[in-house]
Amino acid sequence: MTKIADIRGKSADELSGMLIDLRKEQFNLRFQRATGQLEGTGRIKAVRRDIARVKTILAERTRAAAATPKS
Repeated sequence: MTKIADIRGKSADELSGMLIDLRKEQFNLRFQRATGQLEGTGRIKAVRRDIARVKTILAERTRAAAATPKS
């Protein structure tokens, strides 16, 4: 599980890369669950929450950039 402070400290490019990695991990975990090879089922929930955290921070930054007046 990733701490929110660690996520906030990363750039947008790093967060995009992290999101891609988390989605790949989520896919692999779902595949393992379907084939009966998954041992730690709690990891699925942790990855889902990490994805949500990253997407939330990206959305916050997008909204903050849009709210900033362009001079």
